[in-house]
Amino acid sequence: MSPSKHFEPAAARAAEEVGAKGRAAEIYRCVFDAVVDQRLPPGAKLAEEQLGTLFDASRTLVRSALQALAHDHIVTIERHRGAFVSAPTPADARDIFFSRRLVESAITLEAAPKIARADIAELRRLLDGEGRALHVGDRQAAIRLSGAFHMAIAGVIGEGALTRFLGGLISRSSLVIALYGRGPASACGHDEHGAVVDALAAHDGPRAAALMADHLDHILADLSLIRRDDAPVDVAEILTAQRRRV
Repeated sequence: MSPSKHFEPAAARAAEEVGAKGRAAEIYRCVFDAVVDQRLPPGAKLAEEQLGTLFDASRTLVRSALQALAHDHIVTIERHRGAFVSAPTPADARDIFFSRRLVESAITLEAAPKIARADIAELRRLLDGEGRALHVGDRQAAIRLSGAFHMAIAGVIGEGALTRFLGGLISRSSLVIALYGRGPASACGHDEHGAVVDALAAHDGPRAAALMADHLDHILADLSLIRRDDAPVDVAEILTAQRRRV
């Protein structure tokens, strides 16, 4: 028997696994983007059967995507009830931004003396992209670039536990903004980002940390922390439209 006869089944299985992971990733990204773009509100039910039909995916793949979303606090899975877009309370919102203030102030202070010219160039590139997205009203892109900006600063100090923890906080912040944001200003202050970069470029850690703390305080202050009544939504229609946007 030729070696290829032994290889083909393994190659086919590998291709199937890659395809499966890609499909689960597509479901994750579509739901995540719909939440960030304030199209899919907190509390919306994500039925496995409906998602499977929408994405032509097995329940196993749908569950994998939902579990990944739950790990990142985007979705809450309740026993015997199913999965729902997480709905942070006003107290949760304050806790999340309080945590971000502590974590990101410390990260920015530590990053300032270490930051290189290439890092500053990358931050300014992200700022340029964010500015263009805001100019054309692409809220989804602006929020994603804003999160990338904050994570890029954290990346200067490495990919350790603190940076991973911040990634989770930023994901949860997107939910808070979706539920309590007054408007585009809640997403992230573009001009304030620029001031943080200028302080980092000057290797002024205390100033960069103070600017970051003020920046996050301003986002929290822009939120309207009054719980809104959940309104029924058509999840299938929202996610179908979201897939067309990609």
